[in-house]
Amino acid sequence: MNTTSTEQDDTLAMLRDSLARYLDNHHGFEQRLHALARADDAPPPFWQGLSRELDLLGAALPESHGGMGFGMAAHLALMETLGGALAAEPYLSTVVIGAGLLQRYPGAQADALLARVVAGQAVLAFAHGEPQSRHDRADVQARLVREGDGFRLDGHKAVVQVAPWASHLIVTARSKGGPRDADGLSLVVVPKDAPGLRMRAYPTRDGGRAADIAFDNVRLPADALLGIEGAALPQIEQALDEATLAICAESIGVMRRLMRDTLDYVRQRKQFGVPISSFQVLQHRIADMHMALEQAAALTASVGETIDTAAAHERARAVSSAKVAVAKACKAVGQGAVQLHGGMGMTEELAVGHYVRRAILIEGQFGPASWHLRRVARLRATNDMNDAR
Repeated sequence: MNTTSTEQDDTLAMLRDSLARYLDNHHGFEQRLHALARADDAPPPFWQGLSRELDLLGAALPESHGGMGFGMAAHLALMETLGGALAAEPYLSTVVIGAGLLQRYPGAQADALLARVVAGQAVLAFAHGEPQSRHDRADVQARLVREGDGFRLDGHKAVVQVAPWASHLIVTARSKGGPRDADGLSLVVVPKDAPGLRMRAYPTRDGGRAADIAFDNVRLPADALLGIEGAALPQIEQALDEATLAICAESIGVMRRLMRDTLDYVRQRKQFGVPISSFQVLQHRIADMHMALEQAAALTASVGETIDTAAAHERARAVSSAKVAVAKACKAVGQGAVQLHGGMGMTEELAVGHYVRRAILIEGQFGPASWHLRRVARLRATNDMNDAR
């Protein structure tokens, strides 16, 4: 799609407005409480509407794959809006990670599955993390072995987000080498009903669904492999960086809702006959929350403008910097919202408690602030060594 920057911004604004109206009508707080009470493994009811009614699932994808070609800008715009309604669950794993990987590995299998994603007919889960990995992206012990005309997959994956809702899993496995070796990782597409796949599903603290998965002698055809066997780590790193920035955008939507509800509350709540919003100490607290939020939003937007074209080391350092800012903002805004609401802030009856729980999980998702700070330091040290040569 050949558009100017202004035209793209206008189109994305219209997409955001359309999505916001749809979520107001179909994913309000009462609908969320009903969905949590049901807690089954069917995809969220709003998911089909994103495709059939709004045609949004391909906004980030190139036109050659049935999309609009907006790239990361579309992910950030939509994730912020979804975050404001606590409705981001399958979009991250299916569209940001799953579709992002599929479009980089052209082929009959990937193209067919990608078309189903855009049409809202497939939900994808990214099965990468393992019990021992602790955010080390190369620490994968699941094994992929060639057998005849296909492969055999064995191993375990932990806390696979939205797996109970998924139709397919994109799984990382080691084709060669030992744990933590940079070489030897592969990506395969596995149907959720594949023989030998066992799943233990459970709810997450923020109301989503996840699962621990065991692969026991799972047989896969040759076309289940994405890309070149044993060479997938750079694509895995890119997908996880894009997902990390996407949840940064989601957090902005979450925190803006927390700020709005907190401001409404302190303006209405009275002590000594006056609104507590008139107390100077609370005004200072709210100002600190607002500054943390706006700093995180500005950094996320800045990184989003360059992530599609940045070199790998520049992308990694920028994304980790944004995640650190977001983690600090989530803590400041989340804790401030609860404290200003008092005990009511953690009840199920008020939306603020649900948003705080999501903010807490975003702090640690794809690595806590401490992990990203170490990553930035490591990348900077490596860059300094290269400059000194």
